Amino acid sequence: MATSEPVQESLMLDYPQRSKPRVLLAASGSVAAIKFESLCRSFSEWADVRAVATKSSLHFVDRSSLPSGIALYTDDDEWSTWKKIGDEVLHIELRKWADILVIAPLSANTLAKIAGGLCDNLLTCIVRAWDYSKPLFVAPAMNTLMWNNPFTERHLQTINQLGIILIPPVTKRLACGDYGNGAMAETSQIYTSVRLACKTLPHDSSRSLVIPVSNNQPSS
Repeated sequence: MATSEPVQESLMLDYPQRSKPRVLLAASGSVAAIKFESLCRSFSEWADVRAVATKSSLHFVDRSSLPSGIALYTDDDEWSTWKKIGDEVLHIELRKWADILVIAPLSANTLAKIAGGLCDNLLTCIVRAWDYSKPLFVAPAMNTLMWNNPFTERHLQTINQLGIILIPPVTKRLACGDYGNGAMAETSQIYTSVRLACKTLPHDSSRSLVIPVSNNQPSS
């Protein structure tokens, strides 16, 4: 069974002086992606937001419902924007742009890809190229038996070693009808968790984003 024990540490993120942090929000293929619009609205009140959606998540994400001004990038953009050597590479540019990456929902499939180092779509390429001096939060969403699967525990251990910050799922009635742990944390909880973890403090002539991290160690 995948469970979690909090481990406290801190990450320091320096960025040029500006009024808002840059948050890259990403959705992978889970029914919980129907809440992605709400998540984008919450974060846009605090941060400059860009969004990424995997192909399977688009079954649940209504592009037209996203707040105006938030660009949504998909796998099609990754492959269509590059034409020749010297052109910008989208997953690299998004990685450079973002101060914080939040993947919510994180599906069992995308969790496995990240833990295995795979990078076969825009989102996993961003993660593979991520600068881990900057915080990366994930909010898993999956069926209870998938959450309790031994592979999930192994994958959580691997991403924990990378410094990826887990926002654990919750116990409730799932979309499939089962009752148990595995539902994505509420969007308000995800937003609050990231906000509480990120405090802007003066640092010399620039500003520093200080992240008191609560990493979650899975245990049997």
